[in-house]
Amino acid sequence: MLYNGFTDFPVNIGQPGCVLMVTYMWCWEAPREGDLIMRAFIGAIPVFDTNMAVHAYKMVTQDGDKLLGSAEDFRMLGGELLAPALECVKDIGVEPFALEQDFFVGISKYQLLIGMPLNMKIPPGQFVCLIDKDDLSDNAVFVKIGILKRNGYRLALEGIPDTLSMETAAKLFDYFLLSSESPNISEDIMKIRPFLKTVRLVITDVPDMSVFERYSRIPGVLLNGNFHSKPITKDFVEISPLKINALHLIKQINEEGFDLIEASKIIERDPALSISLLRFLSSVNPNRSKKIESIRSAVTILGQKEVKKWATVAISIGLGEDRPSEVTRLSLIRAKFAENLAGPFEMGLMAGTLFITGLFSLLDVVLQRPMSEAIKEVAATDDVKDALLHGKGPLGEVLALIYAYERADWHNASLIMVRKGIDIDVLTKAFLDSLFWYRQILDSIDESADDIEASEADETDGVE
Repeated sequence: MLYNGFTDFPVNIGQPGCVLMVTYMWCWEAPREGDLIMRAFIGAIPVFDTNMAVHAYKMVTQDGDKLLGSAEDFRMLGGELLAPALECVKDIGVEPFALEQDFFVGISKYQLLIGMPLNMKIPPGQFVCLIDKDDLSDNAVFVKIGILKRNGYRLALEGIPDTLSMETAAKLFDYFLLSSESPNISEDIMKIRPFLKTVRLVITDVPDMSVFERYSRIPGVLLNGNFHSKPITKDFVEISPLKINALHLIKQINEEGFDLIEASKIIERDPALSISLLRFLSSVNPNRSKKIESIRSAVTILGQKEVKKWATVAISIGLGEDRPSEVTRLSLIRAKFAENLAGPFEMGLMAGTLFITGLFSLLDVVLQRPMSEAIKEVAATDDVKDALLHGKGPLGEVLALIYAYERADWHNASLIMVRKGIDIDVLTKAFLDSLFWYRQILDSIDESADDIEASEADETDGVE
């Protein structure tokens, strides 16, 4: 049995149970001397099409102890069998990582042989099993891959197979991944070209836009690497209040003597409402000397009358989305992650400011303006401005760690951790909490949607 030390419930491998960057520490229950402990960074990086729209996400992993120079060889096999990456997908689901896009997750030879991910009850859906070409030489692995295919899982292969023909591989696999750094990439692309009507080619490790443009001429190609400035769809600016948050806020403000603190809790979990609120506050008092440090302080300054006025207008403009958009998802996860890092960075009194800093880290994308112009509309403090504009100050260092996670830049992430004295398991807890918090938001949306549907059904029955 595994024990997830941060959510306080046991996780059984292979038993039923419950997409931006997530870190986990997994260990045996009640670890004793000599017990296996595995600590790993686990992240999700975007895969773009040629129009710079996010088509999928790819899970990336890094052994935290190996990165910091303390790993032991015996942990490698144990780590593959323990499968923390698969366990995290099982527990949290795909949507917090990848929204509605495909999600590539690497499955090792040993994990395939013991029946993963099928025996973990991870539904196929958006889940794409990523398999290394070298593992196809084992006939037992080939059999397991066939079982996955028959059970509805889509498959991706890293590299060109050596042990079976491309004709056979193209019938079995849905995606082929080739690294732009491979010396044989031109030859490998030529082998795949005849099958591009039925399979998708993914070029990985693309370092810059010149390489991106070179491979963009391949029909239907997808690309992954460090060529993008932000891990979201290019020119994506649509962001509206989530419908469920809008409905909850309308209900809240229409109660006599409504609670401002409860209203602030609804607003802060919705980037569109948060940005709209602070833009409104800035417009009604543009010369205000004291800047806003949190959503709670903003609603307190405005008071019930002005909050109700703002909310009525903001929500009436557009009732909102049924599900979080790409920008909404990333903004919320960044915000909660930043807030959770208040303790590790010894900034406990600035938790609310850290939340706003993470929430507004995509403000330029939302308002479709340079950050230097966008930040003027939300009455941000100088500390927040310095962090978002220049990456400076304590808030900037927190953002730097978050950005390093999104890029799977484990080297720079570890440098910040060492400099600030932050242990892997502490960082793990901070981000794991942000993913579970986001998962709870999604669950509340689903539950409220079911309640609304049931209520509408009751009303229909009543009319009949």
